[in-house]
Amino acid sequence: MESFLYWLKLGFISFGGPAGQISMMHQELVEKRRWISNQRFLHALNYTMVLPGPEAQQLATYIGWLMHGVRGGIMAGVLFVLPSLFILIGLTWIYLAYGNVPAIEGILYGIKPAVTAIVLFAAYRIGSKALPNNVLKAIAVLAFIAIFALDIPFPYIVLTAGLIGYFGSRVLPEAFKAGGHHADANVKYGAALIDDNTPAPEHARFKWSRVITFIVIGLLIWAGAMLALSMAYGWDGTLTKMGWFFTKAALVTFGGAYAVLPYVYQGGVEQFSWLTGTQMIDGLALGETTPGPLIMVVSFVGFVGAWTKEVFGPEMLPWAGAVGAAVAALFTFLPSFLFILVGGPAVEATRGDLKFTAPLTAITAAVVGVILNLAVFFALHVLWPKSEGLNFSGKFEWVAALIGVAAFIALTRFKQGVMTVIIASALLGLAYQFIQ
Repeated sequence: MESFLYWLKLGFISFGGPAGQISMMHQELVEKRRWISNQRFLHALNYTMVLPGPEAQQLATYIGWLMHGVRGGIMAGVLFVLPSLFILIGLTWIYLAYGNVPAIEGILYGIKPAVTAIVLFAAYRIGSKALPNNVLKAIAVLAFIAIFALDIPFPYIVLTAGLIGYFGSRVLPEAFKAGGHHADANVKYGAALIDDNTPAPEHARFKWSRVITFIVIGLLIWAGAMLALSMAYGWDGTLTKMGWFFTKAALVTFGGAYAVLPYVYQGGVEQFSWLTGTQMIDGLALGETTPGPLIMVVSFVGFVGAWTKEVFGPEMLPWAGAVGAAVAALFTFLPSFLFILVGGPAVEATRGDLKFTAPLTAITAAVVGVILNLAVFFALHVLWPKSEGLNFSGKFEWVAALIGVAAFIALTRFKQGVMTVIIASALLGLAYQFIQ
């Protein structure tokens, strides 16, 4: 019961993106409650960092699984995202139904440039750690050119970067070495329930029978959901396409939510026309202001897409949106649970260095370029909202530019939190709406 209440509480207070969420879990589980030792916590974190998907949610799932088995892992992972799913469904409905209200317009006007600054800050923060040499910087630049100028799909960029890392490490091994260890791995906080030398519990021991069982169950859940959607709406139905699309998105999200956003944009905006570029920015703004993993923005895309396509008819738009959000969440997070339940026992069995470093180091470098592209895309839509593509003939929003610059300075120089920057920017936008 204590674990249930903790994970439920975390689902409602986990603001601040993955870094903030991981910090919250470390402070509570390692330093205060001492459910798990610092070394075991960081070992689990190392594993989740090399997986596609939201690392904070996967870390919660891993710790829940390690402590209480499969039910504990599922409970922790679900409770980590469920509150944010319901909150985002409510906010998206308000956004679509009342988005033209002046107060809402003003708040969004201020938040959008702040979101652009946050994405740029993410590229800066990740790049400062992930690009220690010119080889990796070159990969980041090439990735930016590939997606910005050549419009190459994100999965191909990830695959190419992985291959460069794999083969490049044989020629220049020093260039692709990742700093996979944490400097504070040996910090002690006292005895823990799962301590450094505590043997893996029976449910966490590697067995091929368990691996096969979980893979089969996961595939059956996925196939059953896809079959149900295809039988109800056909293979070309909006919800069925969402199932396919968000499954693929879940498998290429190396680098977290900021990395998958360009892929979601390419599919949701350009390929399927579920939403507009402006709505995509608004969705990220809502995602930044709600608890839970930022990748929950996929539920915003699912909600808006099902609403826009009127999958249940024009009289049931809110219900269609809610189902679209749920479909997006299901197919995005299902692989995350499988990665932990299938791979966790192997990680516990080795508890050594993971042998993924070179390809993943190159992929992380490419992700920096992709995130930078996202920041440029957002800036173009926010500062020249009436222009198309690189046409700068529309009106330049100088107030939005000032808010964005102030937000970036607040994040980088004054080390302000994301929520503080979002709230301050929203208030500035609201004030501007009523004085113009």
